[in-house]
Parts: sequence; C-alpha cells; structure tokens
Amino acid sequence: MASLDDFRNKEFLDQIMILNEISGSKASEALPGLIDLLKNPVGDTSIDYMVVNALNAVLSSNEDTVIKGLSDPHPGLRTLCIRVAGEHGFMRAVGPLVAIAESETDPDQLMEILNALARTATPSATPVFRKYLEHEDPFIKSTCIEALGKLEDEMSIDSFKTMLIESEKPDRYEVCDITTWKAVEALSSFSRKDTIAFLVDKLHHKNPTVRRIITDALTAIGAPAVPMLFTAFEGDSTDNRILAANVLGFVGDRSGADGLVAAFDKGLADDPNVRYAVYEALGRIGTMKGIICLVDGLEETDELILMAVIGGLEKHVNPGMISTLTKLITKADDQSDRLAKAVIASRATTIFDALYENAGAGDALMDALIQSKDPEIIEEFRTALTDIGGSRAEDDLTRLPQVAVAGGNALAADDSRSMCAMHRAILTDLGFEPSMAANGEEAYDYIEQGKTFQVIITDMNMPVMDGMEFVGKVRSTPGYEDVPIIMVTTESEASQQTMAQKAGVTAFITKPFKPDALKAKILEVIAS
Repeated sequence: MASLDDFRNKEFLDQIMILNEISGSKASEALPGLIDLLKNPVGDTSIDYMVVNALNAVLSSNEDTVIKGLSDPHPGLRTLCIRVAGEHGFMRAVGPLVAIAESETDPDQLMEILNALARTATPSATPVFRKYLEHEDPFIKSTCIEALGKLEDEMSIDSFKTMLIESEKPDRYEVCDITTWKAVEALSSFSRKDTIAFLVDKLHHKNPTVRRIITDALTAIGAPAVPMLFTAFEGDSTDNRILAANVLGFVGDRSGADGLVAAFDKGLADDPNVRYAVYEALGRIGTMKGIICLVDGLEETDELILMAVIGGLEKHVNPGMISTLTKLITKADDQSDRLAKAVIASRATTIFDALYENAGAGDALMDALIQSKDPEIIEEFRTALTDIGGSRAEDDLTRLPQVAVAGGNALAADDSRSMCAMHRAILTDLGFEPSMAANGEEAYDYIEQGKTFQVIITDMNMPVMDGMEFVGKVRSTPGYEDVPIIMVTTESEASQQTMAQKAGVTAFITKPFKPDALKAKILEVIAS
C-alpha cells in the first residue's frame, strides 16, 4: 500500500493517521507492509501497538492469510492469526489449529489455540479438549472443561463428576479452584437427570463458594431440578433440607411450593432452621397452598421465623390473610405483640396499611412502631401513615419519636430479607447505624466506598459472594485486620467453622437464635 511506503521516516502524527485509515478500510493491500512492521517494529510503543491493531482489523477480512499465518515462524504473527481465527470464527482454521494443538508443548501458545478453538465451538475440536482435560495448568484445564460443557460432550461427564468429588478431599476442600467452578458449570449445561441429580447430591459441598456455584447452577436449571431437590429434602440431612428449600424458592416453580407444603405436612420441617427456609421459599413462590401455609405460620413464636412468615405474606396480601392477622393482633396477648413487632421490623408497609383500618390492630402496630429505635423504619412508616391520611393517622404521626443514632456504624450481610430485618432491629437497639447488604459483594462495596464499621455480621451461604469470600476480602483490606466479624450460620459441620476461623471470623452464632443472644455476642466481640 502506497501510504506505507517509507512509513518509518514519516512524522509521528502522519503514522497515526495512516494506521487509523488502514484500520477503518481494512485494505488487503496493506497486509505485506503491516506484516513487515510487525516483524520489524518501529520502536515506538504507541506506533507498534497501533500496527498490531491495524493488522488485526485487516486480517479479520482475510481468512486465507490468517490460515497461512498459523504456521508462520514469527511468534507474534502466529499468535495474532490464532486470535483472529477464534475471534471471527474462521471455520477453515479449525483443522490447522487442531493439528497444531496436538503437538504444542508451550503452555502459553496452547492456551491461545484452545481459546481460539473454544470460540469456534465446533465439535471437530472435541478430541483436543479431551486430550488436555487433565493438563497440569489449571487455566488450560478449565478452558477445556468449559468448551466440552458448551459442546455437551457426554463422554466427559464422568471426568467432571470426578473433579467435583475430588474437590472435597481433606487437602483440597478449603479452596474453590477454577477447575471445580468450571466443572459445576459444565455439568449444569447437560439436560440430563443424572447430572442434575449429581449436582443436587453435592448441594452441601464442603466449600461454601462451591455451594454457591451449585446453588446458582441449579437455580438456572429451574423446573427440571425440582424433583431431585425434593429427593434431597426428604433425606436425613438438615443442611441439605435448608439448601434445597432455598434453591426451590429461587427457582420459583409452583410445583416447588406444593412439594414444600407437602413436606411440611409430613413433619420434614420440624427443625426451626428448616422451617425458616421453607417459609422464605414459600414467600418467594406465592402459590395459594403456600400462602395458606404461611398464614398457619402466624402461630409461630420464634421471632426470626415469624419475620420470615410476615416477609413472605407481605408479597401476597389478600383479604383472608388480613382478616386472620387482624384477629390475632387484636387479641392483646404475647403473640399479638410478637406479630406487631414482626410487621414493623419487617417493614411490611402493605400489611400495615391493610391492618391499620382496624383501630385495635392499628393501635397495636403503633405501639410496636414507637418502640423502634431505627430512624429509617420510623421514616418509612411515617410516609405510610401520611399516605393513609385521616384524623387518626394524623394523631398517630404526632406520636412518632425523633430517633437519632448514638453509636457507630455496623454492617450486616445476608440474602434473607427477614434475617436482614432482624439484624437491623438488633443493631439499632444497640445504638448502631446499620448498613445492610444482600450478599458479600454488596457488603464489600460499602468498604470500598470508604465507610468504616465497628462490627460486621455476615451469613455464610449467600449468592454472588459468599460469607467466606467476603471475610477474606475484608481481612485483606487495610484497617480491617482487627474489626470484629460475627458469622451467622446453620452449618452443622465443625469443618465449616474451622474454615471460617482461618478466613478471619471472630465469633459465630448459630441459627436459630434469640435477638438477645446476638446482642450479647456483638457486645462481647466489641469489648474484646
């Protein structure tokens, strides 16, 4: 190309203009000059980088040159051609790439070839991915796992299962490596009962991050996973029942709610932690049978479980449920007080609005609201009362206290709405200003934004970022080496607490617990 004549002697700005023009036009006649500039660089980093970009653009329209370049002795051109072949899905390049991969010994170059073949997503590359499935380099291995999963290679299923089994060995389970993660994702890509059943069987994996990945995978599978999840629920493991109920709630299939109600009727939810998980799941799904079960749950006396019931009903308010709640709250007994406090702590403004029409229920709710020390909750219900309007609501507005936060900041992370509400109530009672998060990633965002905390409370099993990963990130953040961290868990295995202690957890509290127990634990870790 004429514009590349005497390119090395041109002014810097002229060189930039020429390369930009070639990138836009993808002119094939520029190939010889660009290849020469790649093999014999100008020496200016900016110009040499732009040469690569321009050559990449031109090669994208020249499959023949790309295929020829796959065997070029110059490593830079060869690597660029491999990348272009993969990026643009040049199918004629698959055969040569497979042939090169068979004998490639350089891990970096092999990785480039496998990535390119993975992008073409062609079954003819399957044997190469199988060949390197046990490669010692975890990134090469994970690339092969991912590719074979996308290709739905049934011959690799047993290898994926073995990887997941071996990841629970005593010397491995404390770390979730990339190959385990990719093996779970690969297994979830098959629409087979045996692979789904295997993932359900591993739902309570020893590593919490793997548990999160399996939970996400089963949730994405959806309705086909429901029958296998019920099989796990009907087993003897409390941990499995809790996790199965959680996934059924995330899936949101109506059959999941019907099955959970049936399991409840069979006495499979006698454990309070299981019952809590079932109520939360039923609230997410919202079938008629599920709502009836939640209404029956209004008789629960445990504060946390009752908040899960109220939280579930808040999403599905109906006249029959409001009628039952009104009768219970106007009884003026201990359960009435518990229900009123649960409505307020759960910030169930829709239920509040419906119950307020009855003067007796409205007075009970106002008494509970006035006792709250949470300025955010007070303001939320202040808005609700303003929207309700009328002389009674106006009088009640004057009764609301002005609450100021007296203590420091506290952070709580939990994917359960009712658990977050419980944490919030406890922290505000202790004088803290609480920051709430639905997972570890959201919680860590507060820290990244520069907010400081005197105490942190986190669940162990959460989506997006689990509690263990979150604790690890917190402890590696300057200034957070010694901030007390309390982990809330239902886990029954001692190995789980051992892992959490190694990650940096200060203390534990096991669900179910009374608010006073967590208050005492918070005061204990702060004092020490």
